[in-house]
Amino acid sequence: MLRIGLTGGIAAGKSVVSRRLAELGAVVIDHDQLAREAVAPGSVGLDRVVEAFGEEMLAPDGTLDRPALGTRVFADDDARRVLEGIVHPEVRRLSAEREAAAVARDHRAVVVHDIPLLVETGQVDTFGLLVVVDAPAGLRVRRLVETRGLDEKEARSRVEAQASDDERTAAADVILDGTGSDDDLRAQVDALWSRVAAEAADEELVGE
Repeated sequence: MLRIGLTGGIAAGKSVVSRRLAELGAVVIDHDQLAREAVAPGSVGLDRVVEAFGEEMLAPDGTLDRPALGTRVFADDDARRVLEGIVHPEVRRLSAEREAAAVARDHRAVVVHDIPLLVETGQVDTFGLLVVVDAPAGLRVRRLVETRGLDEKEARSRVEAQASDDERTAAADVILDGTGSDDDLRAQVDALWSRVAAEAADEELVGE
């Protein structure tokens, strides 16, 4: 099995990379999705979020009001750390379960952990290959404004709440350029996948 860590700043193009890796045959474990599961209705995680931040974090149907929570934590470093302390341990438990299931199905699986805050949460050394999708902060702010409807102040706050571009690229084994089109980014993923497949084949030959 090859464990790949995939990360990148918000709006850098990581979701394009993640989708393409899944299309090529990787088992992609989306830690954003796991984070949603960790605070689903009825979960201990959701109870702890409400305890920490108040009933106003709940939508009328009893689910987590994610926009309200996002506005609260992205403007407050202390609040964000409290939220991370609630969600991250549960996400790691769920991701370990998903990985174990993938390996049980195929011991040669390529398992990609799609983790927005991989560098921030100290997981750099836990992967055989660390892939970073890189795009300048200014471009990412513009994308958040134009494609996700955020105002510039909120967009900049979300970008600045993450690790710096330099911190992410310093940790990377592979850097993918997210400044171009989606097709350009997918072509880079295809080239990476060809390299990974070739290296895996060489390792199997050595092991025979």
